[in-house]
Amino acid sequence: MTLAHRGDSPTATAAATPAPAARFTRRAGRWIDDWDPENAAQWGHHGGAQTARHNLAISVFAEFLGFGVFALWGIVVPQLATYGYTGSAALSETQQFWLLSIPTLVGASLRIPYTFAVPRFGGRNWTIVSALLLLLPAVGLALAVGQHASFGVLLAVAALAGFGGGNFASSMTNISFFYRSSEKGKALGLNAAGGNLGTAAVQFAIPLVVTWGATTAVTGAQVPNLPLAGWIFVPFILLAALLAWRSMDNLSVIAGSGDRGGFEMASRARHTWILAFLYVGTFGSFIGFAGVFPKIMSDAFPAHGLKLAFLGALVGSLTRPLGGVIADRVGGWRVTVVSFVAMAFGALGAIQALQGKNFGLFMAAFLLLFVFTGIGNGSIYRMIPAVFDATATDTTDDGRRRTRRAAAGAIGIVGAVGAFGGFVVPQMFALSKASSISAIAPKGTIVPALYGIIALYLVMAFVAWFAYGRRCAGLGDAGQVGI
Repeated sequence: MTLAHRGDSPTATAAATPAPAARFTRRAGRWIDDWDPENAAQWGHHGGAQTARHNLAISVFAEFLGFGVFALWGIVVPQLATYGYTGSAALSETQQFWLLSIPTLVGASLRIPYTFAVPRFGGRNWTIVSALLLLLPAVGLALAVGQHASFGVLLAVAALAGFGGGNFASSMTNISFFYRSSEKGKALGLNAAGGNLGTAAVQFAIPLVVTWGATTAVTGAQVPNLPLAGWIFVPFILLAALLAWRSMDNLSVIAGSGDRGGFEMASRARHTWILAFLYVGTFGSFIGFAGVFPKIMSDAFPAHGLKLAFLGALVGSLTRPLGGVIADRVGGWRVTVVSFVAMAFGALGAIQALQGKNFGLFMAAFLLLFVFTGIGNGSIYRMIPAVFDATATDTTDDGRRRTRRAAAGAIGIVGAVGAFGGFVVPQMFALSKASSISAIAPKGTIVPALYGIIALYLVMAFVAWFAYGRRCAGLGDAGQVGI
């Protein structure tokens, strides 16, 4: 001890202060101890990188299915009439939009508790549970639609699809602990994009899948095998749970580390709520429009069916990483403002297309809107840690740690609040179709809602500039990286 304190023996000093473990260890239940991805030897030579990539691959698959189930009613609702929901069993426009929006309402509400589930139960364990929970909405849809259940039953089953929306939060939380800082952004981007693509995949595949076993009605129209839209998920869900059980890992280093303090600090920061408001406009628009796009298309242009409905969710998913990359170079607030203005132009083009019955313009306008929902999503998520760093007043080590905790909590809050926008969009369309504003459009169209959405986008663009773009906004150099 004396030698170590005097610095006379490097060997004694090393023994007194053990170096971080170069190897992680495994124990029963696929728990990993001593996980440290920042340890170069553990990451590069002792299986750390391979373990992280293996967990990421299964996580992407499970989250892909989660988003698919989450988006399932968006492609099922436009086909209910052809399946037999006609006459006295027909669903009103308001009821259809409730079926489209209730999964998002439930999914948004589940995001924060799903985030805390990973430290509480373990990432591998919770992936198994969250995957198996997807059986409830998938099997429920198959049984309810197959029995031509009432609207109340359909609504309850559609609410269960919210389990798929909660998966995003727990999956992102889990994967963030597996990767070292230098590779975390790329890993989380792959995880998010892989999950979001589940929406596009469902909208592309389900119209094809339900033709298997389809029948022909007396009128000569083809009746889709709609229950198959739910049944088709069952083997994939079971496969995801099996893969997670056999091959994923729990990290003991995060057990019990759910940071409620970070959420509390973030909830008291005004920038959390400003960014959450902006995220309602970007991510809320992506989820909301992705859910209603097939119905809007089939209502306005029935001759084109649902063949191209998947394109909106596809381009919105693929452009999300681009928003973060551009934000790093030119500033997140600039990218966000441009995104809202471009989304407003997209909505305006959609109005012109609907009024002129122009399908080409309709697709171009909505794809423009979807592209910039993705870019805006990426830029706002990139802004969150940058804004908290720029507004921090305590530059000590403890202060920086608190800032990082608050930023992490803000990411959870912003993501949850933003997702509620996916509930608002279908509800606005339902109200628009049920109302008549003769100065804008006759009853039965979504045009009034689109005008309201345009106004909201312009307000959000102004808020983004006012809070983060002005030189006197209190953020120092407004052009700094990320902001």
